[in-house]
Amino acid sequence: MVTSLIYRHNRLAVENPPTSTLAALREEPGVMMWIDMVNPAEKHVKRIMQDLLQLHPLVIEDCASDNPFPKLEIYDDYLHLVMHAVDYSRTDKFTTTELDLIIGKNFLLTFHHQPLRPVQAAIDKFVRTPKRLVRGPDRFAHTILDYMVDAYQPALAELRQELEDIEWDALHEGTPEDLFPRVLDLRKELAQLRQIVRPQRQTVSELSRGKTKFIRKVILPYLRDLGEEMQRLESQASGWSDQLILSFRVFLNRSSHEASEGIRVLTSLTALSIPPLLIGGWFGMNFEHMDILDSGWAYPLTLAVTVACTAGMAAFIRRRGWL
Repeated sequence: MVTSLIYRHNRLAVENPPTSTLAALREEPGVMMWIDMVNPAEKHVKRIMQDLLQLHPLVIEDCASDNPFPKLEIYDDYLHLVMHAVDYSRTDKFTTTELDLIIGKNFLLTFHHQPLRPVQAAIDKFVRTPKRLVRGPDRFAHTILDYMVDAYQPALAELRQELEDIEWDALHEGTPEDLFPRVLDLRKELAQLRQIVRPQRQTVSELSRGKTKFIRKVILPYLRDLGEEMQRLESQASGWSDQLILSFRVFLNRSSHEASEGIRVLTSLTALSIPPLLIGGWFGMNFEHMDILDSGWAYPLTLAVTVACTAGMAAFIRRRGWL
């Protein structure tokens, strides 16, 4: 699918003209165009990328194949920027789709194999405001990148909620069988987020240094702001990862404390049973020469000694704070 916006003298003039007319439109003075290609047919690749824009064969090859890393390459008549739009869901977790941006003096070509919400949101924005002045294709590119950064917010909100749920369970009612896999999964997602953001932040920072003529100076502060926002995303993910480990350590300490409390209670109960066991065991052996068993006061005396010893042991345990 091919979508194109044609600007004359910085204002939107034509939306989605036939691809056969793009060559003639490009030759008009004061014309600027944005062409978005989503999994295009071979004829459109040849007509637009080869014939119309005359892109280098390596650029066309890079667009057709998936590149796992962002990159920035500068040619004489355009620059080639490779970025990755992110999508996130609790079922699929993080998935990325490559987005190629080719920025020339009076054109922007975006190429991707699947529909991307940031690109479509940018197209809708410019279509809704046809009278808006757009003085260069770098403005299109910045708008797309801005929407790509905004697309991280739903993912961050869900990750933050998962972190808060784990913290609550760690402090209240969580069990090791439940918390441990959740902690591992969340740490893996945070690490994946950092791996996605870090190289793209470096690419945007390089682009914002103004070393290419295809990015106007007026756009550089906006690109630097995007780089700073991506830096905050990376720092936030790193901080959440540390916070997650701290929460799990608190959970382990709580579990250890609860286990110690249980052992202390069991030990105290065992200590309370020692006096009856010792006294009962001694007098229960029925020695032949134990005359005290024949007296009438032996049983009350034994019971009193047993109760007294047990009460003394209980007082000792309470004083130690074991019960």
